[in-house]
Amino acid sequence: MADEELRLVSASQQGDVDAFNHLVRLYEGRVYNLCYRMLGDGEAAADVTQDSFISAYRNMHRFRGGLFRAWLFRIATNACYDALRARKRRPSIPFSAASGPDEDSPAFDRPDEGESPDDVALRHELAAAIEAGLAQLPVEQRIVVILSDIQGLAYEEIAAVTESNLGTVKSRLSRGRSRLRAILRAGELLPGQFRHD
Repeated sequence: MADEELRLVSASQQGDVDAFNHLVRLYEGRVYNLCYRMLGDGEAAADVTQDSFISAYRNMHRFRGGLFRAWLFRIATNACYDALRARKRRPSIPFSAASGPDEDSPAFDRPDEGESPDDVALRHELAAAIEAGLAQLPVEQRIVVILSDIQGLAYEEIAAVTESNLGTVKSRLSRGRSRLRAILRAGELLPGQFRHD
């Protein structure tokens, strides 16, 4: 896969739109999930995802090697920061939040065939609790928790995405996990079946 990705990146840098579209298909789900978990709103996440890919396409000539996904996630992270700053300037409740859960969100994936309706409901309830808990974390902690525990990036990649040193990444991740654990253990968000006394 790494060789194919390098070929696609190189072709994209030469202006090959089909190669870039293939990169979009490879990463659109992961970029959307990152944006959704940072912003907590499906519509805003879709907009930021699209903006991120447009920015990546326009700036392909600036990619100087390394891990393409880290470079792409950096663009998406910056776009999320911009969206969060804009939201602070003019706070509002998105229509999707006012009308209930977003069925296109990562929490509402399709059930496994052998999964009972109760199991599906519990999984969705737990996913919603985790998403609500993530939303309560400071942005710097939220992004490293998402990149590490949800996206599966290594510390070095997270450092590249967040433009932080390794020690800062580890510290933010530790604090973020600890804070998220405390939020979930408080029981306000965590479904009763998952609480430990």
